Amino acid sequence: MKAHPLPHQRAKILPTVVLLVGALYCLVPVAWVIVASTKSSAELFSTFTFAPGTGLLDNLRDLFAYGDGQFVRWAANSALYAVAGSAASTLISTLAGYGMAKYEFRGRGVLFYAILAGVLVPGMTLAIPQYLIMSELSLVGGYWSVLLPSLISPFGIYLARVYALSSVPDATLEAARIDGASEYRIFGSIGLPMMVPGMVTIFMLHFVGTWNNFLLPYIMLSDQSKFPITVGLYTLLSKGSSEPALYGIAIVGAAVSVIPLIALLLFLQRFWRLDLLSGGLKG
Repeated sequence: MKAHPLPHQRAKILPTVVLLVGALYCLVPVAWVIVASTKSSAELFSTFTFAPGTGLLDNLRDLFAYGDGQFVRWAANSALYAVAGSAASTLISTLAGYGMAKYEFRGRGVLFYAILAGVLVPGMTLAIPQYLIMSELSLVGGYWSVLLPSLISPFGIYLARVYALSSVPDATLEAARIDGASEYRIFGSIGLPMMVPGMVTIFMLHFVGTWNNFLLPYIMLSDQSKFPITVGLYTLLSKGSSEPALYGIAIVGAAVSVIPLIALLLFLQRFWRLDLLSGGLKG
């Protein structure tokens, strides 16, 4: 007789199918970009979608030669916006989250719910108000018009607060105060090291969001030399109708732009491993 799955085995089938469908939904576009980046302009429109092409090296050469190295400039701009903005935002979020978690002050609850409300507001709804503010400050068109709006991250502050509540023991802080340590030294010597894994998470999420951000720099910037990769590749696609060769350059540029994100994730995951190991040792 044919064996039937046990009830607990059948219960696992649906979640597994849903996860597989979700994985396919996320990975198929990535696979298409990788395969399409290997095709020449002629192969891109004449061959099977997922059939590899023969134009990868030519596409890479054309990409880095376009506009006398314009793509490298866009990549450097994206690195500036993502690295500088994420580092500053992570520090601000850590300071704010630690203060809200470990200090009692009037209006703390109201401030927390205001920040929580900020988490729920879509970023695109803030783009126009941010543009008007930067315009009043005469910063539109410069690097600061993209960097400044990204410094305050409601989600980063919320995440830092949650992490400080769970990872920084109040008893340890009180012991340091009894020993005469100042609040600045307590934060720098005790609170900050304990929050490093949380800070890494905030940095990574902010970096990915900034690296992939399109709307804000698209609104703020008009000089192509200051474009990030997202806006730069959009300009290539918009010119593709008159110059089909630019489609291949834009696609291989999109594939190359993912490499820094993968490298960052592989580099930063060691901090999560260390945190899990230390938690296991403490347990």
